[in-house]
Amino acid sequence: MANSFARLMLGRNTAALLATMGVGTMSAGFLLSDGSSLAAEARKKLYPASSDFPDLRKHNNCMATALTPAIYAKLRDKVTSNNWTLDQCIQTGVDNPGHPFIKTVGCVAGDEESYEVFADLFDPVIKDRHNGYDPKTMTHPTDLDASKDHFLFDKPVSPLLTSAFMARDWPDARGIWHNNEKTFLIWINEEDHTRVISMEKGGNMKRVFERFCRGLKQVHGFTNERGWEFMWNEHLGYILTCPSNLGTGLRAGVHVRLPKLSKDPRFSKILDNLRLQKRGTGGVDTAATGDTFDISNNDRLGKSEVELVQVVVDGVNYLIECEKRLEKGQDIKVPPPIAMFRK
Repeated sequence: MANSFARLMLGRNTAALLATMGVGTMSAGFLLSDGSSLAAEARKKLYPASSDFPDLRKHNNCMATALTPAIYAKLRDKVTSNNWTLDQCIQTGVDNPGHPFIKTVGCVAGDEESYEVFADLFDPVIKDRHNGYDPKTMTHPTDLDASKDHFLFDKPVSPLLTSAFMARDWPDARGIWHNNEKTFLIWINEEDHTRVISMEKGGNMKRVFERFCRGLKQVHGFTNERGWEFMWNEHLGYILTCPSNLGTGLRAGVHVRLPKLSKDPRFSKILDNLRLQKRGTGGVDTAATGDTFDISNNDRLGKSEVELVQVVVDGVNYLIECEKRLEKGQDIKVPPPIAMFRK
């Protein structure tokens, strides 16, 4: 499993870059015990696919948009070499019609092979989630060399995760390591196998990112010494459980207070054009507290790690400038959409 999931947090006096990379295969790939794993033939249904096709008419996620009766019929009886099925891929999206704050993906991969066996579903989901990125024809760039601290993660309770079996055998095989300064951390078996995190208080994004790159290089070296490697695909980048994190897996999130701009009706359009998203400071399942938001890059795929961090830096600077102009009673402009992919 491969993953360079990064997150950058910045307030007017706080900045932190969080990044994750997974090793081996995705934790979801081991969800079925030997006793519950069924042979491919045994998984085949006794009824036609039309009888099992889920009712998605009231669902609002990428999977529900992409999955058609024809695709379901084509993929329903297929399994990966790890006995992962289409029904398992879409279970979280079927159980959770929508999310109050974001449009969710609605499906997960059980192993790297899922993205190939169920490509008829995952390809359009990826294209939808990553702003038109075509995993069949495009290649993903990277800048990484392939050769009450709130540091502990809690038991997954979100139905988006539990429906995908993310809480299996909790808390066995989970852990966290960090340096003495608590500016570099590694989570083990949260959503993916490994999440590498670099962060610090203050506004020095460059220093946080440099620490992240140094630490990630060491992690990569240790895995190579033991004969392991991160899952990588030239079209999908690093392979992760959730299609939303394919590519870099990098999420740079900035905590910023925007009391004026957040009330402006153009706020959402500005974020869309800057390819940014907002969420609460407590994570994806939280609403904003007051006028403080976690602003992060909306894309993971199609841009390199440095490019995505730069998108956040430039975007947050623009948001702060808008906030200052509104404080002075001046007008603001919606910026033109930024280019998504390299020409």
